[in-house]
Amino acid sequence: MNTRIRVALVCLVNLGLVGVAVAGQLSARATGEEIRLRVEPVDPIDPFRGAYVDLSYPGISSRTTKEDGEAYVSLAPRGQVWEATGVDTERPAEGPFLKCHDDGWRLSCGIESLFVPQDRAREIETEVSGGHAVAVVKVDSHGNAALVSVRSR
Repeated sequence: MNTRIRVALVCLVNLGLVGVAVAGQLSARATGEEIRLRVEPVDPIDPFRGAYVDLSYPGISSRTTKEDGEAYVSLAPRGQVWEATGVDTERPAEGPFLKCHDDGWRLSCGIESLFVPQDRAREIETEVSGGHAVAVVKVDSHGNAALVSVRSR
């Protein structure tokens, strides 16, 4: 096989792997419905990854199916924010929902970390700690979620 063809195939395979890795986030950002969720801080700084805000979602993060694997969190609007109405191992038939990973003690939905400049991380942590912030999240029809920003209410 020609060297150029091999290099082109390797590049295409690598591009395909990157696409698969970010497909859920891209789908949520491109086609998702914007919702707002209440948040709580977990940890503001990681010396290896830089400044970020690690977030927990009341009523979502602490829920579990007690089984490892995929879990689906149904959502419903409550005023200006959305809240979890249930968690199940079966995909909901309708309505917005989050597709999460359940490790048996906590749900991870891919929206737990927001990377920001260090001064902004402390500012967001203060807002979140005071209960004055919400996470703006885009959720697509498959439950893929992307954290867009954290804003004051």
